[in-house]
Amino acid sequence: MKRMPSNYLLPGLALLAALLGGLWLLWTWGFCRFYVPPGHMAVITAKEGAELPPEQILARRGQKGVWEETLGEGRHFLNPYLYEHRIVPNVRIPPGKVGVVTAKVGATLPPGEFLAEPGQKGIWRHVLGPGTYRLNPIGYEVTLADAVSLPVGYVGVLTSLSGAKTPEGEFAGPRQKGVMKDVLQPGFYYLNPKAYKIDVLEIGLNQVTFSGREGGKVLTKSQMATSNVALDALTSNVLNRQMAQRQDYLEQQMAQQPEAAPSPAAWSPRREAERGRRPQAAAKPAAAAQAAPGGPAQAVAGFEIAQFVEFPSRDGFEILLDMTVEFELEPARIARIFRQYGDLPAVVDKIIMPQILSVSRLKGSSYKAQDFIVGEGREKFQADLKETLADVLAEKQILIHNSLIRNVEVPAEILTPIRLASVAMEQNLTNLARQETARKKAELNTAETLVEQRRQEVMQETEKLAAEIAAARDTQVAAIRAQADLEVARLNQEKAQVEAGITRCLGDAKARVTTLVEGERARGTQLQADVLRDGQALVWLSLAEAINPKVQINILHAGSGTLWTDLKGATLGDLGGARLLQPPPPVQP
Repeated sequence: MKRMPSNYLLPGLALLAALLGGLWLLWTWGFCRFYVPPGHMAVITAKEGAELPPEQILARRGQKGVWEETLGEGRHFLNPYLYEHRIVPNVRIPPGKVGVVTAKVGATLPPGEFLAEPGQKGIWRHVLGPGTYRLNPIGYEVTLADAVSLPVGYVGVLTSLSGAKTPEGEFAGPRQKGVMKDVLQPGFYYLNPKAYKIDVLEIGLNQVTFSGREGGKVLTKSQMATSNVALDALTSNVLNRQMAQRQDYLEQQMAQQPEAAPSPAAWSPRREAERGRRPQAAAKPAAAAQAAPGGPAQAVAGFEIAQFVEFPSRDGFEILLDMTVEFELEPARIARIFRQYGDLPAVVDKIIMPQILSVSRLKGSSYKAQDFIVGEGREKFQADLKETLADVLAEKQILIHNSLIRNVEVPAEILTPIRLASVAMEQNLTNLARQETARKKAELNTAETLVEQRRQEVMQETEKLAAEIAAARDTQVAAIRAQADLEVARLNQEKAQVEAGITRCLGDAKARVTTLVEGERARGTQLQADVLRDGQALVWLSLAEAINPKVQINILHAGSGTLWTDLKGATLGDLGGARLLQPPPPVQP
């Protein structure tokens, strides 16, 4: 066999490797590659692998079926003969929403439980907050629900819907079913609507009004708009759901009444008396709160009460009152109140209304009919009613702030005489007041005249005092001015005397100086003359003293040689500066 030369073997192997690499690259990037865009995920189905156990829906790697694991955004490589992929959007929870997850895979829940934990099959107890999640749509179903936004002035009472049964008369604890003790304060909460039921109750001041003629109302708080439109919408949804529940309760109460109540607008005590029956309560459900455009729900009425507060007086007359009671549910006690009685309409219907009617009958029967017409009697009854009602409802953990009586209906046979007597009394008081007004007016006119007279007197006295003050001022100014002129003249005289003394002293000093200087100078000259004893010498001395001090005198010493030889080094300037002086002649004795 002929052997291939080695110089062809290496290039052939390199060419084969390059060909295989190209084919692998073509297969991988051309057929196995796929791309998952942002915000999506890939659901993978394996065509080969181990069979799934019974009741297992999603497969793991190495098993045949739909993978439980999903692939996220980016580039992936899978053999198309062994795997299939499907691109689906991620689960997105928008702001203001929660995601309730229903797992189709996992362990079976224990008996009696319907909320699951991660890894169990069923509705997850925990919800998904706003965000993006990769949950396999084959094994998990996500349902969107509104988050809970509690406005200011409200609290949320939570009722757990899952767990063991709570003992009678107690609050629900962890993993127990029932009303929970802790309430939700105003704020934003992500709650599972399958796990908890939330009831929104008003805190602070509320009103219940009894009005037989116009129909009373249970008024709750006003909800103020905020700058967050989305948050206002969530708040409106919460209040609307609560009002819908209250409307259902009131409709059930209406359905239980054997006879429909008369219309409040057509009601009157006289008509009821003619029909031979007493007025009945007309509790009508109020409309649910409606979200205003761009803002949350406004104030709403729980229900209307077309009913008088009715009781007999001490003297046997029937009294009908319109009354408004202001009450408050405290946040610390509202969960207990809700557990015992229910929502606000139930509290009013079961507790507040019966107590108002009972206490009013109890206290009102000790007053005469006349006391409810005269203001003082009404005020006393109102204060007594408020105090007793506050004590009674305090045991129910409800605070009463005020009770107001607005209108009173009494029988005409007692109302007319009292009204006429009251009118006569008021007319008499009016006449007395008019007389007193006329008297006060006359006194006022007299006082005004006296005031005007006194004002004129004061003005005259003021002018007189002003003139006297002006005259005294002018006199004093003139005296001061004359005294000042006199003082100025005296000072000028003293100044002139001083200046004359100064001039005289200066003249004397100058004369003495001149005398002393010239005398001493003459004396010096005389002394010089006496010393020199010759007038010519004195002249030479004066001349020498008068010579400029800058003049230099050079004395040339004669040596060997001639005069010209000694002077050859001298300059013209030197010669010009030299001055030969003859010595003075000897002084003769």
